[in-house]
Amino acid sequence: MPADTHTVFSTEDTRHMARALRLAARGRYTAQPNPMVGCVMVRNSAVLAEGWHQRAGSAHAEAAAIEAAEGSLEGATAYVTLEPCSHQGRTPPCADALIKAGVARVVAAMHDPNPLVAGSGVARLQEAGIDVQTGLLEAEAERLNRGFAKRMRHGRPFVRLKIASSLDGATGMASGESQWITGPAARADVQRLRAESGAILTGIGTVLADDPRLTVRDELRPKDVEQPLRVVLDSDLRTPVSVQMLRMPGETRIYYCGDNVRDDLTEAGATLAAVSEHKRGVDIGEVLDDLGRLEVNTVLAEAGATLAGSLLSGAHVDELVIYQAPQLLGSSTRPMLSTPGWRRLQHRLQLDITDIRAVGRDLRITARPMNTLEA
Repeated sequence: MPADTHTVFSTEDTRHMARALRLAARGRYTAQPNPMVGCVMVRNSAVLAEGWHQRAGSAHAEAAAIEAAEGSLEGATAYVTLEPCSHQGRTPPCADALIKAGVARVVAAMHDPNPLVAGSGVARLQEAGIDVQTGLLEAEAERLNRGFAKRMRHGRPFVRLKIASSLDGATGMASGESQWITGPAARADVQRLRAESGAILTGIGTVLADDPRLTVRDELRPKDVEQPLRVVLDSDLRTPVSVQMLRMPGETRIYYCGDNVRDDLTEAGATLAAVSEHKRGVDIGEVLDDLGRLEVNTVLAEAGATLAGSLLSGAHVDELVIYQAPQLLGSSTRPMLSTPGWRRLQHRLQLDITDIRAVGRDLRITARPMNTLEA
């Protein structure tokens, strides 16, 4: 959605919207499955109140700002990072709250991609005589809620694939030894990615080799916020009942194929979900569709070479995060990806690198796939 063509936003407009975006980001670990939203109320260049959406079921950003105001908001401008909602959900419509508060102007960074809103919030405000402009810092607002936006538009979560490797692209030795290639700062950074995610996905190979817990450390997770959903792709239901993740707080959801029955896994607390088979494994597209129905906005895939290759080959990855340690492991190693169908240079996957930075002694490379190859 481009900025309104008739609107020229001032430096002050931009400053207040930037503040609203910073407020919205406070919900990074707690707002899901709702979007992160921030709101700043301003009149005559003075900030009257601020608010942000903390978690599903709590006050939306606009309502929080209205409640925080110590005086009247009559004639104020509301800077909000997402179009105010117009429907009754767990909380009343924000558009109605702004109308009742008497604001004169609303500046929204982006339209709400939720079909229940999708322009109706702006329309309701305009019908009430409020001046509404949209599109200020839209790209920044879209990036902040790209998981929510993808789920609303396509029914699937945003998928981030995390890989840790040596500088020569190895994820472990041929013997299976892999802990630890990257340093403590990089591993702490992965905890942040986990905390931002609605689900953490891995394959049965990683489960059998490493027995991961796939949990978020307590210091990043508020006590009243559940652990991310743990997702295991296990076509033949080989997951042992003794794995650590089944003893951790939160839900473990195992996707499998066929008519297998594993009462011992369900008795151990796992949720089993059958999907179609695709190339001798689970149909990842069906898995992502199901996670979308479960209101998962963002998936962090922590996968071995086979699953990582399948995710990339099937065009399921929206973003790659590669941690590279300043080490060379040589030739008797395990690769980042297993892609048997990529046999010619034309099969290469082009990447757009969006960020490179040091994390401790390691490098973190963030990139997005630019082309798709089903192999």
